[in-house]
Amino acid sequence: MDQSRPTPTPALSPAASGARLGLTKSLPETNSRWPDSGTTHEKRGLKLRPVNEVRRVSIPPVLVKMLREHIAEFGTAPDGRLFQTERGGVVGSTAYGDVWAATRALAFTPAQFASPSARRPYNLRHAGVSPRLNAGVPATDVAEEAGHSLKVLLDIYAKCIEGQQEQANKRIDGALGE
Repeated sequence: MDQSRPTPTPALSPAASGARLGLTKSLPETNSRWPDSGTTHEKRGLKLRPVNEVRRVSIPPVLVKMLREHIAEFGTAPDGRLFQTERGGVVGSTAYGDVWAATRALAFTPAQFASPSARRPYNLRHAGVSPRLNAGVPATDVAEEAGHSLKVLLDIYAKCIEGQQEQANKRIDGALGE
């Protein structure tokens, strides 16, 4: 990519404990026969959200640092996407899947690699939601950031919440003046 060409900076607004990404569009991949554009990626608003609504997602400081380094080295696509092909195009699912599989093999121990952990990129949603719930982040906040309704979040992830009973008991005692 020609780095001299100005590109929009993705919305990385600072927060006390990291940053918040502002997500505005999706680019689902389809067969090129279906979208009106004739391309394999059709620009759409966010699922189940009003057009032009921004979904804010908190990210930890370590990810902020990684994203800033990535942007400094590679820039962004003309439309603000963080990841692009060498010619500025949309990264296709096949290429993305190949890189994902190779990275998973490098990042995980053999036992982790053999497990279903993050087998598909979609599994990252679970990898992001479960630790937040287990850290005690309010379910309403987790649901909003994950793009779920509270009902869907609890139906899917309630079984993943563990180890919070002692903390809950201390809060109840504090609320009761104990």
